[in-house]
Amino acid sequence: MTLLHINRLSHYFGGLKAVDTFNLTLNEGELIGLIGPNGAGKTTVFNLITGAYQASEGQILFRGEELIGKSPHAINRLGISRTFQTIRLWNMMSVLDNVKVAHHNMISYNLAEVFLHLGRYRRQEQEIEAHAMDLLRLFKLERYAREPVKNLPYGEQRRVEIVRALASRPKLLLLDEPAAGMNPYEISALLDFIQWIRDEFSLTICLIEHQMRLVMNICERITVLDFGATIAEGTPAEVRNNPQVIEAYLGEQTEEIL
Repeated sequence: MTLLHINRLSHYFGGLKAVDTFNLTLNEGELIGLIGPNGAGKTTVFNLITGAYQASEGQILFRGEELIGKSPHAINRLGISRTFQTIRLWNMMSVLDNVKVAHHNMISYNLAEVFLHLGRYRRQEQEIEAHAMDLLRLFKLERYAREPVKNLPYGEQRRVEIVRALASRPKLLLLDEPAAGMNPYEISALLDFIQWIRDEFSLTICLIEHQMRLVMNICERITVLDFGATIAEGTPAEVRNNPQVIEAYLGEQTEEIL
């Protein structure tokens, strides 16, 4: 069943067309990749899906509902969550509090109930903390729960960011360069980690990544962008053997991923 349908999506920055009539259909349970050179428009596509940018043209349908014009908060409530190319955690806050913050779409208490510590506030805060701790235990991060996130190793911070994205119970998870800054051992572990997340949480995943070994081994389909336009799409085998993709992006990496 189709989860996300993007039709002729375009976005301009002044006179620059950052995304050019982009199309994508993402079915439930798929794990796909979005690749291309730096500046190709990949993160812009994520920003358009999540409402950080408003599209200049086109259509973005999530479960048949138009996303263009909705706020990031509203889109998150519909079931879309993401991570970022650069880690965006609250460094001075604890790991637990970073994950609790992501439960904002579960909150229904008002300001008066916060100040007066009324029943609904206390009950929901207890539920949020319990769910956050359950996630941390599941990802074997509970030992860091009260630790400021800045004290964690880089790879563990990446895991916390993914846990935070999962806290809002999404159906679609967008991962923006999850392997950035990782060493080869961490990247190998990340491959299994992403596949486990997809199966454990019944997720659909779209990832942007420059680590071609990870992309080619984990993604079922790949779309390639260059200068905001799609130049190829297909299975990993089809993409890595596409002459236009090799010329525009893969180049010398081709030998490494064959």
